[in-house]
Amino acid sequence: MAKRSAQTPLRWLREAGPRVAGSRDLDRSKVQAPGIVRDPSGGYRLFYTAIGSDRPFEACQGSIFSAFSNDGLNFVPDDGIRVAPDPAVPDRSLRVLAPSVTQVEDRLWRMYFESRGPADRPTLIGSARSTDLLEWEVEEGARLASAEGVGGPRYVSLGDGRGRLYYSESHFDEGGLADGERMSQSIISAVTTDGLHFERESGDRMQDRYSEQEDVGITAADVMVPANETERWWMLYSAWQDVPAGTQKPLHPSNDPQAVDRGTSADFAVASIASDMAGYRSRIFAASSDDGLSWTREGCVIEGEGHEQAGIDAVHAEDMSVIRLDDGGYRMYYAACDRAGNWCIASAKTG
Repeated sequence: MAKRSAQTPLRWLREAGPRVAGSRDLDRSKVQAPGIVRDPSGGYRLFYTAIGSDRPFEACQGSIFSAFSNDGLNFVPDDGIRVAPDPAVPDRSLRVLAPSVTQVEDRLWRMYFESRGPADRPTLIGSARSTDLLEWEVEEGARLASAEGVGGPRYVSLGDGRGRLYYSESHFDEGGLADGERMSQSIISAVTTDGLHFERESGDRMQDRYSEQEDVGITAADVMVPANETERWWMLYSAWQDVPAGTQKPLHPSNDPQAVDRGTSADFAVASIASDMAGYRSRIFAASSDDGLSWTREGCVIEGEGHEQAGIDAVHAEDMSVIRLDDGGYRMYYAACDRAGNWCIASAKTG
């Protein structure tokens, strides 16, 4: 008999308003890619990727920030930047994004994040450590890397002393990263016993190109580990739909090897939002599993109304982070974009 969960996360009720929106020069231009964690002092701390006019250096394409809430709904941004790119580190010279935070010990936390340099270098997954969730020290080296790029990390504890990262991997045609076209993107996984060294697990957890709504990439996946043997594993993942046939596609600045030389990087938010709004759509889907490795698609769970419609997630809903609540239900935080190109962090609860 298949396992069933008391709270099956297929029905989500949107909660009114954004949880975090750009509100200051540090993050006003674009807010996305949240990662939620319980704060040891009580309440919740939400990490997110953002960019604004106040940036560490001119070519910066995004840093990681945080905000605090007592109730999980009303967040106040913390001062300063949690993790910033470093122009002296080639693989982290332009952007850091998609934070996933886990508690390692009583007073030690680790953050996994996607790290980007110029477009002709593959993205990788790095990490940082903190004793207070506010001051972070980037750890040397890559936790995970591939020849064509990995990103969108989401860490879960397996309850047996191991942890697992679910993350996306890109696959290019024969031209490779340098000269090729990305043909597909999949969610894969790797396990660790120390949080620093990971062993990739064989096979794909989830592949794109499954349907018209998932035909240009899976950007991130978060997993709800069963609390007991009667429950199933649940995955939420975000996938993009291509622009309508015949639409001119602006090149996203993160895919432009000459972006910094041309000064495009200085207007990263403007250029990236123009690409986001070119006709693409993103949605959040669910899948279930008996073992966390082999997954069955369960359908779309968050979908906006479209480019000409109202709603903070009318065009895009993606890059979610999920937390289990005290009543056994779940809250999902996700990046949302409306018809005017405004990005924020939205939320929904199981119901």
